[in-house]
Amino acid sequence: MRATTTLFQINGVPMLVPDAEVQSSYEDLDSADSGRDESGVMHRIPVRYKVSSWSFSYNQLTEAEKQYMESLFPDGADFAFTHPGRLDATVPVTVRAYRSKYSISWKNARTGLWSNYGFSIIEC
Repeated sequence: MRATTTLFQINGVPMLVPDAEVQSSYEDLDSADSGRDESGVMHRIPVRYKVSSWSFSYNQLTEAEKQYMESLFPDGADFAFTHPGRLDATVPVTVRAYRSKYSISWKNARTGLWSNYGFSIIEC
């Protein structure tokens, strides 16, 4: 089985090291009352700043690695997600988050290999 990393954790349990770059993005969330007035001027009413989103991908997993990764994600609505800090990557940050856009392909049933395993983790 591949190595784990404490840089990314689900409920305090380390994730497997991804095959590809981990992409992060940040988005400000505006109130539903935000928008443009009749003259086209934007009136923003931000409710949260820099809400994080992380994308993970694994090119190939064994059955045991797939089971390990899937066991990390609870059936509940959200979980504690630990990741490197946005301003200082040496300082871990833990947020409430959920998993979205989950996908996987069964590459070879005979050998138990899976491919193209990917998902996003989005801050609540």
